[in-house]
Amino acid sequence: MPVLALPFPTIDPILFEIGPFALRWYALAYIAGIFLGWWYAKRLVANPRLWGPAASPMKPADIDDFVVWATLGIILGGRIGYVLFYDLPRFVDDPMAIFALWQGGMSFHGGFLGTVLAMVLFARRRGIPTWSLIDVISPSVTFGLLLGRLANFVNGELFGRVTDVPWAFVFPDTGGLPRHPSQLYEAGLQGLGLFVMLRILTHRYLKLRSPGFVAGAFTAGYGVARTVVEFFREPDFHIGYLAGGLTMGMALSVPMIVAGVALMIWASRHAPAAARATE
Repeated sequence: MPVLALPFPTIDPILFEIGPFALRWYALAYIAGIFLGWWYAKRLVANPRLWGPAASPMKPADIDDFVVWATLGIILGGRIGYVLFYDLPRFVDDPMAIFALWQGGMSFHGGFLGTVLAMVLFARRRGIPTWSLIDVISPSVTFGLLLGRLANFVNGELFGRVTDVPWAFVFPDTGGLPRHPSQLYEAGLQGLGLFVMLRILTHRYLKLRSPGFVAGAFTAGYGVARTVVEFFREPDFHIGYLAGGLTMGMALSVPMIVAGVALMIWASRHAPAAARATE
């Protein structure tokens, strides 16, 4: 082991077991992320200063009802996205493995699309402006991103490329080579960094008054953060590098950046006059 490499901390991926039931840190991260996002979204909806004279187009009770829809969108979209984007041949050979969620395998990009679909359907059913609902949920997602990446670190998965930086870790079953703790980079950029940026946009610049702007900022911000981290993260072994040295994470993130920037421009141009006056 290189002198400057840090030994991977011994943390059991299973928090506790009771008979056949086992609660894993990864599952707890999903649960805690959903509940924290739920709490934060309700705070955004209930804060009249953020919405101005027009008032919030939804109520905290709407967020309560949306939690079930969001949970289904995250889990189903995340799993389907992983199957389609990352390991389709294996699941074609063994379709029942699709349902083995306890073995891991979730895609953020799939979960993102699943949650967007859930928001669109829920907003139409309740008569809520779709972009306003997406604006509220976007910063709430950052809690799950932060906790999920920390759980990836605990599991010793999605580790980074070999490096000689002094904060490198030697992860289990990786040949004893020091690697970037890319899970922690993602937790910092996609979780904490995105939250701070969106917090400033919603509370300082009052961008909830410009429907679609916060959603666009989240989409583009995640795409940039994920692309940056991909330069330090080890590509999936069964996929490797794509054409031009890109990784699958980069290929899926570039369209997010383009779409997010376009959405912010569109939202700024179509913002109500009262919202533009506050800028």
